[in-house]
Amino acid sequence: MVNDLRQTTVIGMGLLGASISLAVLRSFSRMKIVGYTHRPSTRAKARQLGVATEVVDDMIQSVTDADLVILATPICTFESIFGEIADALPSGCIVTDVGSTKVLPHRWAQKKLPSSVHYVGSHPIAGSEQRGVEFARDDLFDQAMCVLTTTKKTHPGAVRTLESFWSRLGCFVKSMTPAQHDRIFANVSHLPHITAAALVNASSQADLIFAGKGFMDTSRIASGPANVWADVLLTNAGNTIRGIDRVIAQLRKLKSAIEGRDENEMEKLLEKARTKRAALINYKIEKKEIIS
Repeated sequence: MVNDLRQTTVIGMGLLGASISLAVLRSFSRMKIVGYTHRPSTRAKARQLGVATEVVDDMIQSVTDADLVILATPICTFESIFGEIADALPSGCIVTDVGSTKVLPHRWAQKKLPSSVHYVGSHPIAGSEQRGVEFARDDLFDQAMCVLTTTKKTHPGAVRTLESFWSRLGCFVKSMTPAQHDRIFANVSHLPHITAAALVNASSQADLIFAGKGFMDTSRIASGPANVWADVLLTNAGNTIRGIDRVIAQLRKLKSAIEGRDENEMEKLLEKARTKRAALINYKIEKKEIIS
């Protein structure tokens, strides 16, 4: 169980990776937390900020004594990292990641990791448009959801350990299959990012200076790092494309109502969205995921 974890290694010292390290330092007084990043400048910042027990420059060395390894790098790096660390992982080690898509990481783990190692997908729903170790916070996961992804081959003990681990960091944990995860988060995470990006790109820079708080709130997530989001979209392309088609269909309904001066249809579509969002807000407040 989680109390048996003596060392957690985090590969990747950006916002999420460094925040995990800080949260572990806060929540597990006896656990060693080892951080790895390939960038010398990030290593220097991580050491200066004290985000881990130890920050190393050798990825293989970082995992040789690990009970838990967490990948916090761009998704498209996972396959090669699994291959690089495979032979160095101790028997019984749990490997997870914090990527936003899960079907391909499960497939890569099955192909690259030895059978003596237990892979479980993790997706803490936390973060911001900021990036970099300097923005890391030890409370980033307080009251956040963390989704674990499992298959019929996933080790039950590893799942229980990760449930306890993420709960200790402040998350409430849900489990689902990788396919369920990628379908759902294409709709509620990936599609909003694409829509925000399209909204910003649809206006000229000259017009954008007149944008008010509503536009700024709506477009905030378009500030996310482009390379990270390109990886997300590429690794969940089918679900994302289907989501784009649904948004286009809804926009066409509104366009048709506006072109036809059909005020009743416009109000119907807008009210449907308002009502659905109100129900969502009430649910999130009831579950204490947001504060009213």
